[in-house]
Amino acid sequence: MTARKPGPSRDTASLLEDVLADGHGDDAQLRALREGIVEALDLPTDVHVVGEPVSLVAVDYDGNPRRGLVARCRRQDGTEHRIAFADIQLRPDADGAPYLAAYCCWLGAEPASLGPARGGTKPRQHKASQDDIDLSRPVELVVLVVKERAARCRLPDSERVLTLRGGSLHRLVPGHVVTVQPNKHWRHNGHPYLSGRIVSSRVDAAALGLAPLALNPFGLWDPAEEYWSEEGEPVEDWAEPIIARGPRPMFEMEQVLPGSDPNDIDYDPILEANELKDAGDVAGAQDVLAAMLEADLRCLDAHAHLGNLSFRLSPRWAIGHYEVGVRIGELCLGDAFDGVLDWGLVDNRPFLRCMKGYGLCLWRLERWDEAYRVFERMLWLSPSDHQGIRFLLPAVHDREPWVDEEG
Repeated sequence: MTARKPGPSRDTASLLEDVLADGHGDDAQLRALREGIVEALDLPTDVHVVGEPVSLVAVDYDGNPRRGLVARCRRQDGTEHRIAFADIQLRPDADGAPYLAAYCCWLGAEPASLGPARGGTKPRQHKASQDDIDLSRPVELVVLVVKERAARCRLPDSERVLTLRGGSLHRLVPGHVVTVQPNKHWRHNGHPYLSGRIVSSRVDAAALGLAPLALNPFGLWDPAEEYWSEEGEPVEDWAEPIIARGPRPMFEMEQVLPGSDPNDIDYDPILEANELKDAGDVAGAQDVLAAMLEADLRCLDAHAHLGNLSFRLSPRWAIGHYEVGVRIGELCLGDAFDGVLDWGLVDNRPFLRCMKGYGLCLWRLERWDEAYRVFERMLWLSPSDHQGIRFLLPAVHDREPWVDEEG
């Protein structure tokens, strides 16, 4: 019963060791595991079982070590079922996920993956219920997908989704947080809908409830190893403080690509969207990118490419896509970040693309000071400047109107 799977991660092994420190025998250890799991989870909570959305109501242990921990789950129709707790599927960043991994390690099993369900389809989403919406009060929603007359949204701090029908959705983009004064909540074909007046929208990455993208260390960046000017020529003003700062740690930001197939390195949904755009199917490209963001708002490249699709048509529309990407990327940096995100590390490029698009939109909208700060920050983050930001700084500083040199 207490067989261990070889090679658990250090975090899982450490957690398991801590939880079981005072437990001797299967019965005592199972009780300790249950106590840790119940404390970590705010029950009831939304989970999946074989890709189906259910609510985890309780985690029980009846004293039978052979049966182990049992999960009591409630379906959306109100029926309850009891299953092995090890069969519960949690997001990796969900509260309680480390304890589920520790319990499965104790069993000698792998946690059930929250991947494709039967038939290769993605797990079904949890749906907002009548109890989730108070029609007498404003409701905050996270925008996932925007269509012409409706937006797919989820409730903050949950995975529960609904469709918003509410007047003008102009300039809303995936990742916006909207405040809605609701007037009606109903269901059609099992899916929840909400209608009401959109009071406001904002970019608020912290309110999205996302796990920060990981920063992977990549050694030291040393300005002495970079090219700054021809021999005998002065270094440009923007570069002097960066050189004077000296060596700094370099990182590569985690890149999230929903829909990519690790078993098919030739398929990339971003490349598919670009091919559709080049073939004249802009709507098709937008659909591919929107599906990626519906799966995970942390896909910064999807934000950048959606901004690119509308950049020349309207900077006021494009800026929303870029800014959401920038703010989500900044979640993992923190206010005191002083490292380098070099363009040569490929996974840094989506964030840097979002920053450049955001800065260009600010420039086009004649928000000069903001644009200058964005471009200056980019040069500190990626001093090798493969994006040519150093050539833009003088024009922004002198408040010269943006000119489309590619148009």
